[in-house]
Amino acid sequence: MLDIRLHYEEKGKGFPLILLHGNGEDHTYFVHQIEYFSQYYRVIALDSRGHGMSERGSKPFTIAQFGEDVYDFMEEQGIEKAHVLGFSDGGNIALTLALNHPEKIEKMILSGANMYPAGVKKSIQIPLELEYYWMCLFNKNSKKKDFYALMVHEPRFTKKQLSQIQIPTLVMAGNHDMIQDKHTRLIAQCLPNSKLCILEGDHFIANKEYVAFNTEVKRFLES
Repeated sequence: MLDIRLHYEEKGKGFPLILLHGNGEDHTYFVHQIEYFSQYYRVIALDSRGHGMSERGSKPFTIAQFGEDVYDFMEEQGIEKAHVLGFSDGGNIALTLALNHPEKIEKMILSGANMYPAGVKKSIQIPLELEYYWMCLFNKNSKKKDFYALMVHEPRFTKKQLSQIQIPTLVMAGNHDMIQDKHTRLIAQCLPNSKLCILEGDHFIANKEYVAFNTEVKRFLES
């Protein structure tokens, strides 16, 4: 049961499509997906715990907890099953939901997700880690510390865990993504019922390259 109020925006009718944003963001990242997919689905864009207009609460600020929050939200809303599209940490949240509550997901789209922190390019990850450890030493009360902690310590998925997920999955990334290309391909290889799609662009293809992104997602959902 949710201990907090999760903010969400809803538009459209039909089969539910839940959108999960990345670290430090909110549902507005998906502005182009909300408008487009609401023509075909009941689109629900959530703000994760402690993000956007959602409350923080007292439960752990972890990917695992965020996954349970999505499950509890679906239960409260009476959503038996949905397509789930997750960007970055939202993709990691989707994987957690898929591992613990696979019956809740019809199809899954992962955009710029990672199995573990080392999947991020070193040019991005090392500065993040240095900033985080600086906060731990000299700025322990920084509001950003929880967000940095997620990027430094999480997620922690294994190949074996991913191999257990039978949900049809579209694994997406940009060809200039902050996630290493070999890591994105590893995720697709580990998921037994997956399709890989690499688009021209960086980590933020859903927002910057939304025409190509939406086209591929729609094709996958209708296949």
